[in-house]
Amino acid sequence: MLTSTRNADETRLEGVMSAIRGRIANRTLTPGAKLPSIRSCARSMGVSKSTVVEAYDRLAAEGVIRSRPGAGFFVTAPLAPLALAEIGPALDREVDPLWISRQALASGSRMAMPGCGWLPASWMPVEAMRRALRRLSRADAAVLADYGEPLGSPSLRTLLARRMAGHGIEASPGQVMLTDSGTQAIDLLCRFLLKPGDTVLVDDPCYFNFHALLRAHQVKIVGVPYTPSGPDVARFAEALDRHSPRLYITNSALHNPTGAVLSPAVAHRLLLLAEKADLTIVEDDIFADFEVEPAPRLAAFDGFARVVYIGSFSKSLSASMRCGFVAAPRGWIDGLTDLRIATCFGGPSMAAELVLALLGDGSYRRHMETVRQRLSASRETVGHRLKMLGIEPWIEPRAGMFLWCRLPDGLDASAIARHALEHDVVLAPGNAFSLSGSARGFLRFNAAQCDDKRIFLVLEKVMRAL
Repeated sequence: MLTSTRNADETRLEGVMSAIRGRIANRTLTPGAKLPSIRSCARSMGVSKSTVVEAYDRLAAEGVIRSRPGAGFFVTAPLAPLALAEIGPALDREVDPLWISRQALASGSRMAMPGCGWLPASWMPVEAMRRALRRLSRADAAVLADYGEPLGSPSLRTLLARRMAGHGIEASPGQVMLTDSGTQAIDLLCRFLLKPGDTVLVDDPCYFNFHALLRAHQVKIVGVPYTPSGPDVARFAEALDRHSPRLYITNSALHNPTGAVLSPAVAHRLLLLAEKADLTIVEDDIFADFEVEPAPRLAAFDGFARVVYIGSFSKSLSASMRCGFVAAPRGWIDGLTDLRIATCFGGPSMAAELVLALLGDGSYRRHMETVRQRLSASRETVGHRLKMLGIEPWIEPRAGMFLWCRLPDGLDASAIARHALEHDVVLAPGNAFSLSGSARGFLRFNAAQCDDKRIFLVLEKVMRAL
């Protein structure tokens, strides 16, 4: 059924045409699909039949649709390039997750970025990376010029298997495949496990790029409310019964954006529910090395029966020299490797060698010890300054960079983000993370990115104005 999405500047005729073009763009109407009858379209869109007739005639003249006498109107246009911003509910572009990411990635030095999801470059072990790169420059020509092995560096995969064992996760090097990032690992798993129309559970709130990535796979996304100890188990069980999801994607330790940690009791109940429902869980643990005290891992409890484990060094080491990995059931690795070859051919050879060098010489361990100490101090300082403005952290995180904060009653985070942008401050409003749109009164702050005094001055000014 077509429904009206006409904005104030459109005529009724333009609204009908825009609705049809939108349905074609987001692949709800594909080539050969029959359009609603003129009478049906007029009724559902609240316009006259003559308006629909003219709209169909104009679209036919453009070659978007064509008439078959006695049969109706059919889509003829080829599929438009997939536009992720067109999929899902209409969002204010200034709080769209992809828009936030674009602003943060393209902002340069003039913008303050308390809403971004990574550490400042000045926090990274740049000198250690330079030394490793100099050593790498003297490596064999094959390391510098050839494609990497399909699974990635055997030495790094062996080391990663040992590191996972420190979290109680037993995986052999043959169960580990290197990827370019954690995001690529999730993308490959979606290609491997899902088909359009399947249902995927996510936390509400969750990392906003999960929404964008899953929309690209054209699946149905269902959010489950998140609590300080993990997903709401009762609501999780309801979602399993109602939607029969294929997949659940989550962070178990240092949840993004809340900073919460999964409790052992909730982990146990989740795995029991997943087993009963034949649900696969993707455990995204890219913040593992920010952790101070060990938290439960679903993969450790499950032993890869139905949990797939993902890690990455993009947040902790370098977003430029990208290297991640996925650990999966042994029988899945060949299929995932084939998909990796089909989509990007070789593995991240040079990035893997750099990561291996920094892990092996102790540079990475020393770097992360410093990062954890700095983040602890920054969370305390930033949390105090936010409380002085009436902005309260939802919880006091044990570790990590994020503070998930509640605004004073009545304030809309999206409105604050729009006004802050006018002052070169990029914020991350709560509803970008919330599928249900229930986090309008929240902002995510990155404690490591809040040194700029403008941030708190702008927040105070904007909050007073609203």
